[in-house]
Amino acid sequence: MIKDVTSTKEKNAFLFCNEAIVRGALESDVKIVAFYPGSPVSEILDIFYQIADEFDIKIKIASNEKVALEIIAGASMGGQRSFTAMKSVGLNVASDTFFSLGYTGTNKGCVLLFADDPFCHSSQSEEDGRFFGPAAYIPMLEPTDPIEAKEMVKAAFEISEKFNSLVLIRTTTRINHQSTIVPINPLERSAFEKSSFRSYNRTFSTVGSVARDLKLKMLERIKKIEEEFENSPFNKIREGKGDIGIITSGISYNYIRESCIKLKINPSILKLGTTYPIPNKLVSNFIAKLKTLIVVEELSPYLEKHIKALAKEVNPTLKIIGKQSNHFSEAWEYNVPIVLGVLQKIYEIELDISYNQIIENANKLKSILPPRIPVFCPGCPHRATFWALQRAIGGNSKNIALMNDIGCYSMLLINAELYPKLHADDLLLAMGATLGVSSGVSLASEEKVISLIGDSTLFHAGLPGMVNISNNQEDVVVFVLDNSVTAMTGQQPNAGTGYGPGGKNKNKIIIEDMLRGMGFENVIIVDCFDTKNAITPIKNALNEKGPTIIISRGPCALWNDRNKRKRGEIIPHYYVDWEICRKCHTCMRDFYCPAISMESKYKEYKDKNEKLWKGYSSHISAELCDGCGVCSIVCPYTDSENPSDTDVIKLYKEGEES
Repeated sequence: MIKDVTSTKEKNAFLFCNEAIVRGALESDVKIVAFYPGSPVSEILDIFYQIADEFDIKIKIASNEKVALEIIAGASMGGQRSFTAMKSVGLNVASDTFFSLGYTGTNKGCVLLFADDPFCHSSQSEEDGRFFGPAAYIPMLEPTDPIEAKEMVKAAFEISEKFNSLVLIRTTTRINHQSTIVPINPLERSAFEKSSFRSYNRTFSTVGSVARDLKLKMLERIKKIEEEFENSPFNKIREGKGDIGIITSGISYNYIRESCIKLKINPSILKLGTTYPIPNKLVSNFIAKLKTLIVVEELSPYLEKHIKALAKEVNPTLKIIGKQSNHFSEAWEYNVPIVLGVLQKIYEIELDISYNQIIENANKLKSILPPRIPVFCPGCPHRATFWALQRAIGGNSKNIALMNDIGCYSMLLINAELYPKLHADDLLLAMGATLGVSSGVSLASEEKVISLIGDSTLFHAGLPGMVNISNNQEDVVVFVLDNSVTAMTGQQPNAGTGYGPGGKNKNKIIIEDMLRGMGFENVIIVDCFDTKNAITPIKNALNEKGPTIIISRGPCALWNDRNKRKRGEIIPHYYVDWEICRKCHTCMRDFYCPAISMESKYKEYKDKNEKLWKGYSSHISAELCDGCGVCSIVCPYTDSENPSDTDVIKLYKEGEES
């Protein structure tokens, strides 16, 4: 709860890990924060968004992660404690600046938290971001639970200031989404007062001979940090029995502890909280007397390879069990059954319970259930856009290539079978990649190239690609899906929304003006909810040469509903007149709105031509309907522009009972 996150008193509170992270930053007296939203750390932005004014924190929602990192780096150089959080693929975007900061260092405490996403819950790759630390010579901490995450944030600010270095905190989805009782320390914050960049008498330039000198200083700095990490309280040893030991970090430690309890075993366990630089002396002492070492870590054998190198000197006969011994996989996230299964084999223990059998039984039960794929929300503007695009393509499906991007519309890939004419699985790489790839495909292939990109993604990483398309007059149709916010991560504002934290007005970037300023001449704006009238301009664009921009505009349904509720507006909804429904199910078959289902009552209807229509009518859920009205446009027996009593799909009148 926000009240617990912002409490000034000492107490224990039940906190979501992302809340605990914010609390750690508050207790560290952070002054400036900047973010681009991304799961699994979006809630960190959202909480700061709500509390920034209360604590006089300067918050910026940046156009992308690179800019967010540059903002907090600049804030640190200017004398203020600063913080950002991003997902691992966001750190890819920020990496150019990130690597340079390894050379230049920072001034006041500067902390970057990034989250890996094993199992690709909300990402396009299972990236292991731990390699960023050693590649850039930037120290890295890794928590196992919300309590440690909070304390590591506080420690990271101290380490940053002691060594004038940016500090990384690495989490994973299962860490960010944990909850537990977290000790809350008294909150003592100072007033925000501007510092002076000049007062530090430092420069932050790196190139040529300057960079070569800085490299030596950077290497010296990381050695000092390693010495400090040898005694870090975040590296913990649980002394056990026998000559088998375990080294782990992050979420895997929790799986190990539970597995050991279930198996009633007591191996020595070294939990590493400082995963770069790795405390070599501590690790060496731990493995020196062991016969067997089990390394448990998700994704790459990051720790395992380092420990193997140490073992050659310290304990050459040590048997190391991990990924390279094929006991653990480099794919997907771990859980208790996976870790317990490996420990069972090593300790030769049988249990009464078989997790594999439980999973097998569960899969048998799941096999009889109908598939329930994720679909766009009721009232989502993208559904309406894709309906119009399918019809504009008509019988020319083989003649198009569709390049998709990252946003709610990425879900088109999961819905590929629902939109067969769009070739939804043609491409989905990374934010902004649709535009550059579209240029390449248009040069190499005879198909008409369609590129999809959202408003937030356009601001994030799409502008260079847009400049390239305009400058070279590539034969590409670019759909800018403008739903007013960064919808997929929680409806955070972007440069085209017009407001920022606290609802304060921001300079709103008008997308069509920006694109015309880039040199695009053919910029078409369509109302995606006026779906039938959107078909013709889309069809014309597909038949024209040269670049065409189609801005398909319509607000995110969740964001729009929230605003309507704030204004006290009634959200209208539609219903199907069962008595005159022709049971053609066009609204279900072609539009796929989750608010529309099939009625259970058999009905018959005889039209004015004496034709008998019989079957089960469609049904619109009043609880789910968003009132966008597109189903009434899609229905072949409803005239949405000139409604009458004979229309099948009708709008409830204000105040009418559903």
